[in-house]
Formats: sequence, structure tokens, C-alpha cells
Amino acid sequence: MEQLSAVLIVKNEEQNISRCLKSISWADEIVVLDTGSSDETVNLCKALGAKVYYLDKWEGFGKAKQQAVDLASFDWILSIDADEEFSQELQKELQALKKRNFDNSAWRLKRRSYYLGKPIHFCGWQNDAPVRLFNRKKGGFNEKLVHEGIQTSQKVKSCKHYLYHFTNPTAEVHYAKMRMYGELSAKQLYAQGKRANEFIAWVRGIFKFLKMFIFQLGFLDGAKGFLLCKNSAWGVWYRYHLLGKMKK
Repeated sequence: MEQLSAVLIVKNEEQNISRCLKSISWADEIVVLDTGSSDETVNLCKALGAKVYYLDKWEGFGKAKQQAVDLASFDWILSIDADEEFSQELQKELQALKKRNFDNSAWRLKRRSYYLGKPIHFCGWQNDAPVRLFNRKKGGFNEKLVHEGIQTSQKVKSCKHYLYHFTNPTAEVHYAKMRMYGELSAKQLYAQGKRANEFIAWVRGIFKFLKMFIFQLGFLDGAKGFLLCKNSAWGVWYRYHLLGKMKK
């Protein structure tokens, strides 16, 4: 049976971290890379048996998550975010896979996300299933500043059960996250040679709202779905607004 390292990066996650770590307590080790917490996150991680390391220099999410992977003792990696929790059913499914050496495959985990405390079933989130379990000898995180992902040469399969994602408990948290992501995304786009202006920013934002609310059936999520679509559209406008200012 293969051994498994659960890895995550954290910053000021004292409201989420205990729930997260308890749901992966069955892993052979838990590796936490702290990126600058000023609350009780680190102490809580240590109390729950995690190995805690500290990031020297922030160079974006992709590099930080890959550094957490590099710190692991074992080659099989389970990546999780601090605001996530493995359902009981998913824990059992992954433990069964572990006994089969994960079928020598990388695995996608279906996420059931909550917004402002409400489960979201549409808005495009119904198709959310990132690769989270892989062998680091055959893959790893890309170096994107934001919206990073795992690239692997392994065959990718999908788990049946859900990973719960408790994202953005308040609108203020969502806007703070979008401002941070917007700044990183604008830098990333600028480095890729992309340019924008205020007209493009508005068009992108409007299209994002229509895509999520109409074409991805966000209206079926009710008032919280509308707020998610509206606020996400603002985030896209903000990203291209910043990119336009960088051009000047």
C-alpha cells in the first residue's frame, strides 16, 4: 500500500483549518506551508499533528503549492485548500483507493461549493472537479501566479464523492479575494503580452455575468446565485481594469 502526503498552503485560516485537517487525519502525513499567518493558524496546525514549514518569499500560488509538494515525504500527493473538507464518503473512497495504490492514476475530486453559507448547484460550479491526487514523480503544479493547477502525465480519473468547499462566507471576504486575485491575474496577463482598456473590461465583466447567470443556469440558485454571478462579474471587470491601467 502506497503512503500518502496531504499538502496545503495557509494564511490566517484559523476559522477553517481544524475542520480541514481533521478530514485528512487518515493521511500518512500532513504538510502545511504557512505563507505569513498572524492568527492562530500555525498553532492549530501543530496541535493537530501537521508538519509546519514557512514560506520565505511569495512568488504566486503555483510556486507556493509546488514548494509544499517538494516538502512532502512521500511521492503520492493529496492537495487541499484550508477552506475545504473531505466528506465522510470521499474519505472512505480515497482510503479504498490507497489500498489499491491509487490504481496508478491521478484523480479529480468533485467539489460542492458553498457561497455566503449556501450550497451552489449551478453558476458553472457544478462542473468543478480539479485534479488533487497525483504522483509527484509524474506531475506537479504549474507556476501560475493565480488559478494554478496540477499537470500530470498520469491517466486522470474522477472520484464519485464530494469535497466540500466553504468559500467566501461573506461578500467582504469575496471582494477581498477578488482584489488580490485581480492584481495577480493582471500581472500574469500583462506578462503574457495581453492588453486591455476600459471598454474591454466592461465587455468581459458583462459576458461573465451572462455566462454564469444565464448559460450556466445561475438563476436556479436564487438570490445567492445572483449575488455570486454579479460579484464574480465585478472581479473579471476589475482584473481587466487593472490590466488597462498597467498598459498606461
